[in-house]
Amino acid sequence: MLDPKLLRSDLNAVAESLQTKGYTLDCEAFLALEAQRKALQLAAESVQQERNAYSKSMGKLIGEAKAKGEDIEPLKAKGEQLKNDSAVADAALTEIQGQLDSLLQGLPNIPHSSVPAGKTEDDNIELHRWGTPRQFDFEIKDHVDLGDGFNGLDFDVAAKITGSRFSVMRGGLASLHRALTQFMLNTHINEHGYEEVYVPYIVNRESLFGTGQLPKFEEDLFKLDDEREFYLIPTAEVPITNLYRNEIVDSLPIKYVSHTPCFRSEAGSYGRDTRGMIRQHQFEKVEMVQFVHPDKSWDALDSLVAHAEAILQKLELPYRSVILCGGDLGFSAAKTIDLEVWLPSQEKYREISSCSNFADFQARRMKARFRNAEGKPELLHTVNGSGLAVGRTLVAVIENYQQADGSIAIPAVLQPLMNGLTEIR
Repeated sequence: MLDPKLLRSDLNAVAESLQTKGYTLDCEAFLALEAQRKALQLAAESVQQERNAYSKSMGKLIGEAKAKGEDIEPLKAKGEQLKNDSAVADAALTEIQGQLDSLLQGLPNIPHSSVPAGKTEDDNIELHRWGTPRQFDFEIKDHVDLGDGFNGLDFDVAAKITGSRFSVMRGGLASLHRALTQFMLNTHINEHGYEEVYVPYIVNRESLFGTGQLPKFEEDLFKLDDEREFYLIPTAEVPITNLYRNEIVDSLPIKYVSHTPCFRSEAGSYGRDTRGMIRQHQFEKVEMVQFVHPDKSWDALDSLVAHAEAILQKLELPYRSVILCGGDLGFSAAKTIDLEVWLPSQEKYREISSCSNFADFQARRMKARFRNAEGKPELLHTVNGSGLAVGRTLVAVIENYQQADGSIAIPAVLQPLMNGLTEIR
């Protein structure tokens, strides 16, 4: 959530920045609500001051009235009237403050100055490439046909069990999926200094509000039919980041990594990537989350991107990195770097990791703080990213390591986790 003080001090600059995300801030609505808030706050304070002053003198007035034999009921009635007036003023202020909060909660994060202008993913800017796409001397197959060839990937039986956009993996392919997960976790823990955490796969509404999925993006979530308003997690970012909701930490940075399933309704993506494992309702990710000092968050983003890139490089998968333009930037993100892996069957790069700096946007929604050098609580910064999306990494390995006879060579770094197996047939 944006700092309301920023809107009050430099509203036009905020509105101009949000235009980069394609968001039009209703400045008149904000100013009108802010004017009402100020007037009601002054009124509430004035009534409260009058009530406090009267309360202090009321005992003396009643005593004097009794001594003179006068009726004290008017004095009591005035006290009750001031009490009621104060309650009415507070209620009016609370109502307007609620409207202001609702407006603020719907505002996206301000993009960093380095975020390029643009409306769609076509306007994202490539930063660099790594590796050279392999040249095949046989007809390329996609991961669906390759997986079907050795009965390792089944979408039909998954559709029977659940519905479309789910998959069943068997045998060597299921083992390869597991090995990828273990490899990613081992690398981030042993080489990149993350602490592994296991987190719930179901979260409450407050958690999703904290990271910015609610209230704006509820249609993208799977909500349980439960009066407690539980949701399946869309990413491990949600439960991990909320570890420090309403908390004050003593030292930074804190770096966590976790492997979880992710559940997304894919609302608004109908017709896109309906074949195969690219866009499913259930998939798995290894997620990296960092809680850092405000002065260190941009360095943290760079390091986190490098950690995700290291996985692709160890797997020898060609990829490119791109900076997202404003129109493609997420609601909560100040800046996002995507990593896109090469898929031979599509002859294009596809997203496999999204790494973002949220600055203090999520921390303000969650009230996640640290103690600064003066010992005072201050909002921390959150940075996170996929390291990597396991299913999409599996797709990339299957397609890039396919062989002429339909078998899949296993990358060298994964063979120890596959009991020395060198290929899947």
